[in-house]
Amino acid sequence: MRSSGGRFATASARGVVAAIGIGMLATACSAAEPASSGQVGDQRAATQRSAVVSTERNATGEPDRAPDGQAQGRQSRAAPGRDSGREPRGDVVVLDPGHNGGNGANLDRIERQVPNGRGARKQCNSTGTSTADGYPEHAFNLAVAQQVRRQLADRGVRVVLTRSADDGVGPCVDQRAAIGNRNDADAVVSIHADGSAAEANGFHVIYSDPPLNDAQRTAAPRLARAMVAGMASTGLPKADYIASTDGLDGRADLAGLNLSTVPAVLVECGNMRNPDEAAAMSTAEGHRQYAEAITRGVLRYLDR
Repeated sequence: MRSSGGRFATASARGVVAAIGIGMLATACSAAEPASSGQVGDQRAATQRSAVVSTERNATGEPDRAPDGQAQGRQSRAAPGRDSGREPRGDVVVLDPGHNGGNGANLDRIERQVPNGRGARKQCNSTGTSTADGYPEHAFNLAVAQQVRRQLADRGVRVVLTRSADDGVGPCVDQRAAIGNRNDADAVVSIHADGSAAEANGFHVIYSDPPLNDAQRTAAPRLARAMVAGMASTGLPKADYIASTDGLDGRADLAGLNLSTVPAVLVECGNMRNPDEAAAMSTAEGHRQYAEAITRGVLRYLDR
């Protein structure tokens, strides 16, 4: 995605990755006692029970329903942080890697108008941005989403992807929101990278504001705050080029968030036009570490 530019806090590409690593090391060093053999067994059992699914587009251009990505047995699952006396339920998280690799060659399809959630219409999707060297945002978004999927699945979270390949078109933003709603997701995280001025850097988390329903009014801002805290704990800097300084950005123009009836946020991991952040975003290690930052935010929200 693209945003307006601003001031820049200098950091080398290695510094971006190193900062994340230092944050992870600090957390690891402050951890409690090692897990007992019983706890390890419980964790393994949870992993074995976890399901990882994806949602693809069918021949009509509509997203297919993920076979076991539906929140079946939802009545037995409590909302995060609630009903602690009930049997723990399996959390459902929808990951939405922004854009798609085939969008640029199919402008007639992605430029068609869809509902924006606020009584108007907007473009179905867009091509996204890229680094100065040509590494595309859509590839970064999917690479990070796949890493987050693995990390969450290892912790027993059921994950649904809005797309699992990078050579398709869409889905449209309204379809992406529908996937989260249909799965009655505990959290929806749309993964993006920004395309702002070269001197701008840092991540920020966007939520729908003003809110249009109860999920947007309470749970989505709580998810956004948890995401900021989790990502910052890895050493990633908060954006220095948006109006706020706390990494949070309430917006009314993003249809995927406006149309969500479940907690949903959009994460701008950093600025692909900043040469230092672009270098980190273009590596497999950078993908893993951005994914770890997002995973921390999700788990913090789910109270895990």
